[in-house]
Amino acid sequence: MSSDFVATQQGLGILQCNLVDSEPPVKTMKAFYSDHFVLPLPPGHRFPMQKYRRLRERLLNELPGVELCEAPAASDGQLALAHHPRWIDKMTQGKLSAAEERAIGFPWSEAMAERSRRSVGATLAACAAAQTANYAANLAGGTHHAYAERGEGFCCFNDVAVAARWVQSRRWARQVLCIDLDVHQGNGTARIFADDSSVFTLSLHAERNYPFTKEQSDADWPLADGTGDEAYLDCLEQALETAWKRFQCDWVFYIAGADVYQGDRLGRLALSLEGIAMRDRMVFDWCHRRGLPCVITMGGGYADPIDDTVSIHYQTLAIAFQMRLIT
Repeated sequence: MSSDFVATQQGLGILQCNLVDSEPPVKTMKAFYSDHFVLPLPPGHRFPMQKYRRLRERLLNELPGVELCEAPAASDGQLALAHHPRWIDKMTQGKLSAAEERAIGFPWSEAMAERSRRSVGATLAACAAAQTANYAANLAGGTHHAYAERGEGFCCFNDVAVAARWVQSRRWARQVLCIDLDVHQGNGTARIFADDSSVFTLSLHAERNYPFTKEQSDADWPLADGTGDEAYLDCLEQALETAWKRFQCDWVFYIAGADVYQGDRLGRLALSLEGIAMRDRMVFDWCHRRGLPCVITMGGGYADPIDDTVSIHYQTLAIAFQMRLIT
């Protein structure tokens, strides 16, 4: 981890373990993990598979108020809420073509198929927890590049799309807002809900980054290369105000990408750690003031060293935990 990154963490003070007192902690926010299903990737692959395990271990050691739970596997019926049965079968049975594997960026394996189901299951389980506790998290997820009939960009199934329709099917929500703050546009989510007026897709993303052919979200905020804290937060404030004026939601999914960080290898924006903390607080405060359940997914993060990405994800969850304490 870079020395300036550590110094910034210490200055913020929000990553310290003083969020609970010396008494045995009351577990107040659930987070669901699937990192024990590890994809057998070739040496030098750019996907940071280790970040998920490191994030869970850091939460276990430093934020005991978060209850860590193994993610269940999503069923075929749950996946079919947002995905074509033929795609579910292809993913499950390993029938992907070479072109489909290249689009995803992973070679098919049983571990990939199982982990993809668990990643969706983690978001579904987080919804069940948030329904009564307001905040819950998937320690992976945010697989927003997956379409109904295909995967791409390290995404096989779209966990937020499945979960949005699942909470509606259970009548926990009617109007669902997807706040996508990954550095990449959530093209799969935008396409799945293009003709669905009950789900509003909001995306702030780097204009010149992947995917290079964008879909149309309900509200897109493309940002120039090098956009920093002040400009980003101004846009986010406007975007949230616009979303609320156009769409009175009663449930929120938040894709809290770490790849907006200035040191991210696959990002093109320039947010500092402080800026990302302000981003997260703005989203959580917006939800808190409206009494909206918020399910958090991690989205992307590709910093080198990998511990910088882990620290950003940890910071997001620490802030969410603080918000849960005052709910």
